[in-house]
Amino acid sequence: MTAFVLVGTSPGDPARRRELLGLARRVGAELAFLQLGSPGLGTTLTRLADDGATRVVVVGVGGATGPGVSWLRRVAAHWWATYGAGAPELLTAPAYLTDETGWDDLVSRARPVTDGGAGLRSGAWEDVPRHRHQVLVCRGPRCTAAGAEASAGALVLALAEHGLGDDDVLLTQTGCQFPCNRAPVVTVHPDDVWYGAVDPAGAAALVAEHLVGGTPVERLRLRRVTSRDDRP
Repeated sequence: MTAFVLVGTSPGDPARRRELLGLARRVGAELAFLQLGSPGLGTTLTRLADDGATRVVVVGVGGATGPGVSWLRRVAAHWWATYGAGAPELLTAPAYLTDETGWDDLVSRARPVTDGGAGLRSGAWEDVPRHRHQVLVCRGPRCTAAGAEASAGALVLALAEHGLGDDDVLLTQTGCQFPCNRAPVVTVHPDDVWYGAVDPAGAAALVAEHLVGGTPVERLRLRRVTSRDDRP
C-alpha cells in the first residue's frame, strides 16, 4: 500500500492550515508539519507504518520560509532509521510543491531514503548560541490572526538590514504568551521587555531602537505583572 504525505513547514494562521488540508485531500495525501503544528511528520509516518503502509512518498509545500527541502529529508531519514524493522520504503520529493498541478511530477521524481541521511545532529549545533538577545514572537492563534506572521517577517528583514545574525539576536517563534488582547505580542530577553500590537512598522522600530539603540520602544511596551501584588 502506498501512502502520500503533504508536509507544511509550519501551520501559519488557521486559514493557511485549512488551505493545506484542502490541498492534501485533493491530492489524496495526509497532512503533517515539520514544526509548530500537529500532527508532526514523525507522528504521521509512524501511524501510516503501523497501519500497514509499505511505501510512503513525502512532498513538502510552502518552503518560502522555515526549513527547506534538506531539512524535510533529514527529518524523514531520522524517522526511517529509528523506526526499526518493518519501516516502509520512504521517498522524499526533490523540491517543494509550488502549484497543485506539479504534484504528479514531484511524486514521480521522489528519491528513496536508504539510510539515516545527514541526521539531526551536527557539531555546529552543539553549543548554546552566543546571542545577546532572544526575541520571542508569539504565534498563538490570536497573535497569528492579528498579523504575527507579517510581524515576524518584518523582524527578519530588519535584523538583516542592521547586520544582526544569530550571534546577536536569536529570533524564536512560540506558542501563546498570554496577553492575547495585545496581539501581536513580542518579548525581548534577557531584558524582560514585553511588546504588544507589534505590526511590521513596530517590528522595524523594535530592532532599530531596542536591539540596536538599546532603548525599549515605549509606545509598544506592555507593563509586566510580576506578582499578585502588582495587579491593578
